[in-house]
Amino acid sequence: MLTTIFHSATGLVHLASAIAALVLGTAVLLLKKGTVLHKRLGYGYVLAMVLVNVTAFMIYRLFGNFGPFHIAAVFSSITIVGGIVPALLKRYVSSWIYFHYFFMNWSVVGLYAAFWAETLVRLFPMKQFWPVVVVATGLTTFIGGRLISRYKSVFLKPTTSTPVLSK
Repeated sequence: MLTTIFHSATGLVHLASAIAALVLGTAVLLLKKGTVLHKRLGYGYVLAMVLVNVTAFMIYRLFGNFGPFHIAAVFSSITIVGGIVPALLKRYVSSWIYFHYFFMNWSVVGLYAAFWAETLVRLFPMKQFWPVVVVATGLTTFIGGRLISRYKSVFLKPTTSTPVLSK
Protein backbone atom coordinates (compact mmCIF):
# COMPACT_ATOMS: atom_id res chain seq x y z
CA MET A 1 0.00 0.00 0.00
CA LEU A 2 2.65 2.55 1.02
CA THR A 3 4.83 1.73 -1.98
CA THR A 4 1.96 2.53 -4.35
CA ILE A 5 1.63 5.96 -2.75
CA PHE A 6 5.34 6.73 -2.25
CA HIS A 7 6.79 4.33 -4.85
CA SER A 8 9.69 3.40 -2.53
CA ALA A 9 11.14 3.77 0.94
CA THR A 10 13.38 6.47 -0.54
CA GLY A 11 10.28 8.37 -1.66
CA LEU A 12 8.81 8.11 1.81
CA VAL A 13 12.01 9.43 3.44
CA HIS A 14 12.14 12.20 0.82
CA LEU A 15 8.57 13.27 1.57
CA ALA A 16 8.94 13.04 5.36
CA SER A 17 12.17 15.04 5.36
CA ALA A 18 10.65 17.63 2.99
CA ILE A 19 7.69 18.11 5.33
CA ALA A 20 10.05 18.41 8.31
CA ALA A 21 12.14 20.95 6.39
CA LEU A 22 9.04 22.99 5.51
CA VAL A 23 7.92 23.10 9.15
CA LEU A 24 11.40 23.81 10.55
CA GLY A 25 12.34 26.32 7.82
CA THR A 26 9.12 28.25 8.31
CA ALA A 27 9.61 28.30 12.08
CA VAL A 28 13.18 29.56 11.71
CA LEU A 29 12.00 32.36 9.42
CA LEU A 30 9.21 33.44 11.76
CA LEU A 31 10.91 33.16 15.16
CA LYS A 32 13.43 35.51 16.74
CA LYS A 33 16.92 35.17 15.28
CA GLY A 34 20.07 34.21 17.17
CA THR A 35 18.33 32.39 20.01
CA VAL A 36 19.06 28.84 21.12
CA LEU A 37 15.70 27.82 19.62
CA HIS A 38 16.63 29.45 16.29
CA LYS A 39 19.91 27.55 16.21
CA ARG A 40 18.39 24.20 17.15
CA LEU A 41 15.54 24.48 14.67
CA GLY A 42 18.03 25.70 12.08
CA TYR A 43 20.26 22.65 12.55
CA GLY A 44 17.14 20.50 12.24
CA TYR A 45 16.28 22.31 9.01
CA VAL A 46 19.76 21.73 7.62
CA LEU A 47 19.61 18.02 8.51
CA ALA A 48 16.16 17.68 6.93
CA MET A 49 17.36 19.45 3.77
CA VAL A 50 20.42 17.19 3.55
CA LEU A 51 18.03 14.22 3.63
CA VAL A 52 15.76 15.85 1.03
CA ASN A 53 18.68 16.43 -1.32
CA VAL A 54 20.37 13.06 -0.79
CA THR A 55 17.11 11.21 -1.44
CA ALA A 56 16.39 13.45 -4.46
CA PHE A 57 19.58 12.11 -6.04
CA MET A 58 18.26 8.58 -5.50
CA ILE A 59 14.91 9.12 -7.28
CA TYR A 60 14.83 8.65 -11.06
CA ARG A 61 11.24 7.58 -11.60
CA LEU A 62 10.08 10.67 -13.49
CA PHE A 63 12.76 10.92 -16.21
CA GLY A 64 14.73 7.70 -15.83
CA ASN A 65 18.02 9.58 -15.53
CA PHE A 66 19.54 12.78 -14.12
CA GLY A 67 16.95 15.49 -14.78
CA PRO A 68 15.96 19.06 -14.02
CA PHE A 69 14.89 18.27 -10.46
CA HIS A 70 18.33 16.82 -9.74
CA ILE A 71 19.80 20.12 -10.95
CA ALA A 72 17.45 21.88 -8.52
CA ALA A 73 18.79 19.60 -5.76
CA VAL A 74 22.34 20.68 -6.67
CA PHE A 75 21.31 24.33 -6.26
CA SER A 76 19.49 23.48 -3.03
CA SER A 77 22.63 21.81 -1.70
CA ILE A 78 24.67 24.91 -2.59
CA THR A 79 22.27 27.17 -0.67
CA ILE A 80 22.43 24.93 2.39
CA VAL A 81 26.24 24.83 2.39
CA GLY A 82 26.42 28.56 1.59
CA GLY A 83 24.17 29.32 4.56
CA ILE A 84 25.48 26.99 7.23
CA VAL A 85 29.24 27.13 6.65
CA PRO A 86 29.57 30.91 7.28
CA ALA A 87 27.48 30.55 10.45
CA LEU A 88 29.73 27.74 11.66
CA LEU A 89 32.83 29.77 10.77
CA LYS A 90 31.55 33.18 11.86
CA ARG A 91 34.70 33.75 13.88
CA TYR A 92 36.62 33.80 10.58
CA VAL A 93 34.07 35.44 8.26
CA SER A 94 33.32 39.02 9.29
CA SER A 95 30.19 39.25 7.12
CA TRP A 96 28.95 35.75 7.88
CA ILE A 97 25.43 37.01 8.58
CA TYR A 98 25.16 38.31 5.01
CA PHE A 99 25.89 34.87 3.57
CA HIS A 100 23.75 33.13 6.15
CA TYR A 101 20.76 35.41 5.55
CA PHE A 102 20.73 35.21 1.77
CA PHE A 103 21.66 31.55 1.30
CA MET A 104 19.29 30.23 3.98
CA ASN A 105 16.42 32.41 2.83
CA TRP A 106 16.93 31.27 -0.76
CA SER A 107 17.07 27.69 0.48
CA VAL A 108 13.63 28.06 2.04
CA VAL A 109 12.27 29.83 -1.06
CA GLY A 110 13.53 26.94 -3.19
CA LEU A 111 11.89 24.46 -0.86
CA TYR A 112 8.57 26.32 -1.11
CA ALA A 113 8.91 26.49 -4.91
CA ALA A 114 9.38 22.72 -4.97
CA PHE A 115 6.41 22.28 -2.62
CA TRP A 116 4.06 24.36 -4.77
CA ALA A 117 5.25 22.76 -8.00
CA GLU A 118 4.89 19.24 -6.58
CA THR A 119 1.48 19.96 -5.07
CA LEU A 120 0.00 21.74 -8.08
CA VAL A 121 1.15 19.20 -10.69
CA ARG A 122 -0.90 16.61 -8.86
CA LEU A 123 -4.02 18.74 -9.40
CA PHE A 124 -3.60 19.19 -13.16
CA PRO A 125 -3.43 16.74 -16.08
CA MET A 126 0.08 15.52 -16.96
CA LYS A 127 0.05 17.48 -20.26
CA GLN A 128 0.15 20.66 -18.16
CA PHE A 129 3.10 19.45 -16.06
CA TRP A 130 5.79 21.86 -17.28
CA PRO A 131 3.63 25.01 -17.43
CA VAL A 132 2.45 24.34 -13.87
CA VAL A 133 6.01 23.69 -12.63
CA VAL A 134 7.35 26.83 -14.33
CA VAL A 135 4.54 29.11 -13.10
CA ALA A 136 4.60 27.73 -9.53
CA THR A 137 8.39 27.97 -9.33
CA GLY A 138 8.55 31.39 -10.98
CA LEU A 139 5.83 32.93 -8.82
CA THR A 140 7.25 31.48 -5.60
CA THR A 141 10.75 32.64 -6.51
CA PHE A 142 9.52 36.13 -7.40
CA ILE A 143 7.57 36.55 -4.15
CA GLY A 144 10.41 35.02 -2.11
CA GLY A 145 12.97 37.33 -3.71
CA ARG A 146 10.82 40.35 -2.94
CA LEU A 147 10.46 39.30 0.71
CA ILE A 148 14.20 38.60 1.06
CA SER A 149 14.97 42.03 -0.35
CA ARG A 150 12.33 43.79 1.74
CA TYR A 151 13.46 42.33 5.06
CA LYS A 152 17.24 42.37 4.59
CA SER A 153 17.52 45.75 6.35
CA VAL A 154 15.87 44.22 9.42
CA PHE A 155 18.46 41.45 9.69
CA LEU A 156 21.57 42.94 8.11
CA LYS A 157 23.36 45.93 9.56
CA PRO A 158 24.87 48.37 7.04
CA THR A 159 28.37 47.12 7.91
CA THR A 160 27.45 43.58 6.85
CA SER A 161 25.83 44.47 3.54
CA THR A 162 29.01 43.68 1.63
CA PRO A 163 30.68 40.33 2.24
CA VAL A 164 34.32 40.56 3.26
CA LEU A 165 36.43 37.68 4.49
CA SER A 166 38.43 38.31 7.65
CA LYS A 167 42.20 38.04 7.65
